[in-house]
Amino acid sequence: MNKNKKKPAIISIVLILLGVGYLAFSNFGKNLVYFFTPSEVVAFTPSHYGKKVRVAGMVVRESVKMIPNTLEMTFRLSDGKATIPIHYKGVPPDLFKEGQGAVVEGYWNSDLHFYSKMIMAKHSEDYMPPEMKQAGVSLPRKDLLKTLQVE
Repeated sequence: MNKNKKKPAIISIVLILLGVGYLAFSNFGKNLVYFFTPSEVVAFTPSHYGKKVRVAGMVVRESVKMIPNTLEMTFRLSDGKATIPIHYKGVPPDLFKEGQGAVVEGYWNSDLHFYSKMIMAKHSEDYMPPEMKQAGVSLPRKDLLKTLQVE
């Protein structure tokens, strides 16, 4: 190939790559969901109200209240410093329970409540499917405190 034939091919490849890059990243910012703690959510200004975020914390014991005849419930989420009220609409995941970690996705509103339609429940490191427990399989125990120590 001579130089005159290479130039249009290179320009075409560059234009295709730019087009693909634009398509890939043009909606990236719109779909980005930021991650916060309850302490950070409590400090939100009105400019944050209604924006989709994720909040992680522990589900406060004895805070889960089911709303009768609906698929809605309320509970509180805490990071140890602050606690926020959550209003959830939907079916919670099987691993969701009081005293366990959870991540909720939704928005903080001017009434100072967090509204969510998605809960991601966290399970402990030593989670094992019930079938394996029934079969008598056991996981090797690590020294959990050693894994949590900050060096």
